[in-house]
Amino acid sequence: MKDMDQRTETEIISCILQGEKSLYEVIVRRFNPCLYKVGRSYNYNHEDTQDLMQDSYLDAFRCLSQFEQRSNFKTWLMRIMLNNCYHKKQKFSYKNELPTDNINENLCPMFNNSNNDTNRQVYSRELRYVIEKSLEKIPDEYRIVFSLREINGLNVAETAEVLEITESNVKVRLNRAKVMLQKELKKIYSETELYEFNLIYCDAMVDRVMKKITEQYI
Repeated sequence: MKDMDQRTETEIISCILQGEKSLYEVIVRRFNPCLYKVGRSYNYNHEDTQDLMQDSYLDAFRCLSQFEQRSNFKTWLMRIMLNNCYHKKQKFSYKNELPTDNINENLCPMFNNSNNDTNRQVYSRELRYVIEKSLEKIPDEYRIVFSLREINGLNVAETAEVLEITESNVKVRLNRAKVMLQKELKKIYSETELYEFNLIYCDAMVDRVMKKITEQYI
């Protein structure tokens, strides 16, 4: 298993499809953080997000042989998670919008990787709560783009692929999201600490998904 941690998703998937289904645990551990952030950014609570993650991993496992390696596995998996989020709310409102805004592509990042002691102390439990609540006020289509770009670290092309919108739309929505949040988020935060999915939850999610796979497929 340790050796597998260093391998690409393509290599791991190939082994899984050849019968080594237990290796799917590597996939679950590798993508727990990004799927968790997607679910929380869509305003689902911790429990609902975990349920959506489990469903998404199982959906991906069932369709693993259909994965076209021309695309990025991470964006493919995140699209499954987003689709499940959409279905849960029974709302599909993400339509292309015209880039009528005056887009400032040089707008300062809402988050950076500063790791000094002062920032660590400022970033308290209460502050994380404020950030989450602030993001909840942003309309879904802008909040999701913000999450994918600023929190999950996807580039414009990857975000456009996940959401199936144009790169121009991604820039429009990200710009609007930043403007909406600018007044409330003026301090510098670390994106790696926002919506963290810690190791305790990660292990539990691995257990849940692998148990289901064992029951249904092995």
